[in-house]
Amino acid sequence: MGPSSAGAVFTPGELLKVALAGCAGMSSDVPLARRLGDDYKVTIRVEGVKNLEEDRYPELTEIIELDLSALDDATRDRVLAVAERSIEQTCTVGRTLEAGVVVKREFVEPASAVDAGEATA
Repeated sequence: MGPSSAGAVFTPGELLKVALAGCAGMSSDVPLARRLGDDYKVTIRVEGVKNLEEDRYPELTEIIELDLSALDDATRDRVLAVAERSIEQTCTVGRTLEAGVVVKREFVEPASAVDAGEATA
């Protein structure tokens, strides 16, 4: 992990996108496999442009590539509705981002430093 200028590393923002894509994939895997078979193919990407002034991503878009061409329209709609509902109900990362999150920060001494300080007192 590092800044984009470091080359072949993930930025923290890219890791956020990976976490969101992975969570959507894990959340939808069982219902999709049940309806499409264990060997179904899916690609999930998360895209979003960083707002440089605010140093944040104001919007992220999940793109789920899934070949449903063999299904009739009604079955296709049911499969997509089940996958959508599963992601909405069980993807912790997505639910956290959508609801907003309070981030608390603490700076603490490592346990080894605290133990060493007590030993010399």
